[in-house]
Amino acid sequence: MVNSNGKFQNKRPVIVGDTADVHLQRALTILRNENINPTVSIELAPKNPGIFCGREEVLTLLKEILPDSGAEVWSLDEGVAVEANEVAFTIKAPYGAVGLYETAIRGMLASHTGWATAAKECVEAANPTQVVGYGASYIHPGVAAELDYACMIGGMQSISTTLGARLASVHPLGTMPPSLLLIIGDTAKTTQLFNKHMTQDIPRYALVDVLRDESEDALSVSQLLKEELRGIRINTPDSRGGLKVDLVKEIRKRLDLANYKHVDIMVGDNLTPTDIAEFVKA
Repeated sequence: MVNSNGKFQNKRPVIVGDTADVHLQRALTILRNENINPTVSIELAPKNPGIFCGREEVLTLLKEILPDSGAEVWSLDEGVAVEANEVAFTIKAPYGAVGLYETAIRGMLASHTGWATAAKECVEAANPTQVVGYGASYIHPGVAAELDYACMIGGMQSISTTLGARLASVHPLGTMPPSLLLIIGDTAKTTQLFNKHMTQDIPRYALVDVLRDESEDALSVSQLLKEELRGIRINTPDSRGGLKVDLVKEIRKRLDLANYKHVDIMVGDNLTPTDIAEFVKA
């Protein structure tokens, strides 16, 4: 059997079958009562082309539910391109061991592959600019780590949650929440405190779209941290005019004129591939 990376953990509701479609539970009851347990072959293929992802979580599940002998598993590698209707994962095992988990296996592969494919679209739209996944606040926390893992498989530079980063063996990347700036009440002071209390391995990114004019705050934090500042983040809400390409171009120009060309500009989140392409072209 193909080995997993050992980083995913099986959840009890999945193991006991509580997340399975009920018709699978009923089928298993009938077959067990009739003492019927044939060896079956299951082939899984996507309906649309994309980036294959999810095998590691599925392999973790199969390691627990399949018998030590009499089962075979084959899979494409995580992160490879897969065509529509191309077989990406196969399982050969007694039906009694695997039948109940059809829902979970299909769901894991479908979710991971969908997320990784969407991530790849963002990465390609941004090329050569790097992309960081900030999708955790748009999804149920129970699967936020899996989303982040799939984003990394899709080619993103980093992601925002600690657990997702652990699954992907990377360091999470983030700036500072708007709430912190609102509580402290000053962008430069907040950035100074961030620099004071965070360890040196954490990149210094300042959020500049909360309290004052974005260009003014960008210059203010750049003057404060100088070479220590890795970049700024802009995600201006619609209530303050929204995130616009012209705004980012203006900030870039003012930073360059002030000799802060080393300061990166991070824009977003909630950007579509089309949005990303517009910023890259600018």
